[in-house]
Amino acid sequence: MLHRIYFSPGMFGFGRLASYDYFAHLERALAERLRAAGDQVDTHVVDVSPTASIRRRALKLTEFVASTCGNANRGDGPIHLIGHSTGGLDARLVASPSAAIGAEAAALAWRERLASVTTINTPHFGTPLASFFTTVSGQRALRALSALTVIALSVGSPPLAVVSALVAALGRADHALGLELNILDRATEGLLRGLDEVRSREVREYVDAMKDDDGAMVQLMPEAMDLFAAGIENRPGVLYQSTASMAPAPSPRTILRAIARPQNALSEAIFAILYGITSRCDPRYPCAPFLADGDGETTLVRIFGRALGTRANDGVVPIRSQIWGKLVWAGYGDHLDVIGHFRDTTPAAAAKAEGAAPAHVDWLHSGSDFDRARFASLVDAIAEGALSSARHQAGN
Repeated sequence: MLHRIYFSPGMFGFGRLASYDYFAHLERALAERLRAAGDQVDTHVVDVSPTASIRRRALKLTEFVASTCGNANRGDGPIHLIGHSTGGLDARLVASPSAAIGAEAAALAWRERLASVTTINTPHFGTPLASFFTTVSGQRALRALSALTVIALSVGSPPLAVVSALVAALGRADHALGLELNILDRATEGLLRGLDEVRSREVREYVDAMKDDDGAMVQLMPEAMDLFAAGIENRPGVLYQSTASMAPAPSPRTILRAIARPQNALSEAIFAILYGITSRCDPRYPCAPFLADGDGETTLVRIFGRALGTRANDGVVPIRSQIWGKLVWAGYGDHLDVIGHFRDTTPAAAAKAEGAAPAHVDWLHSGSDFDRARFASLVDAIAEGALSSARHQAGN
């Protein structure tokens, strides 16, 4: 059986940029598991504007799948959509039989082969962080943070002075202390100057695209996702599965633990600001299922050993907002850990045994202690769902 898998990035995410593949770890690990089951795998990463409206992103996803999935009939293999963060909403919108995204009927024929939709830390019920990013200072902060993400993952540690300025600017923006907006702009420029000409141009185009279209930020506000949830349906016969994680609440102890390395301490400070903003759920729009998901709540209590408060989040999305369909994995981890961007403590010899696998890079230090074992269990859960959904579809 040939599985066709499509990965869609989300907030802070990208496809392939500055010589770095955002989904490299997840793509490789998932393909290995499906091949180990005796199947073939064809993987694709969709290049979508990071902050464009969900509908525009979904249309691009639809057309990309249509142009690369072979014949529309089921004999050409099951299709799986995997979205991280906002990318999960793209997948749900594309799959929904009630959605009108503006695609031609021929571009939607492949949905007959859709076997599964996997959402990884997706804000199904919105996130308070999006409300911050819709402000003028928040828009600039998002661009600076996104540039930092690309550079930290693809090149390594950016200049300490630039990151320090970004931390200070974020703190002022969050507390509305009359931030001079050019501070964030200068931080972004400082990050770009550290790149060579080719990569600087690529990242600048990526950041400019966010400036040109940031419709997703308005749509990801909890108030707006209230309407999204009311209008989108699950496609019959398709498996919907999700993963959810949270990081420990930042504390003086976590900052002190990283103080031996200034870069880590600054990263912890950025995470603390993001975590604090994300934890501010409005009781009227609590970023949680409108009707309590008993199975999801039971899973969270079993995994974490206690009922979770409304503040629990991964630094970007409240944990309950991440649950849709069958919750197949939950645990400690931040928004980037779960797709393979975590601190790797594996001995060099064991890491080398993976061959050409890229190094795990963790620029967002959250204190989650996410590791290879957790990543492996997450990928196992996703693979099991993909395989079972494909077998079920083939039997019908």
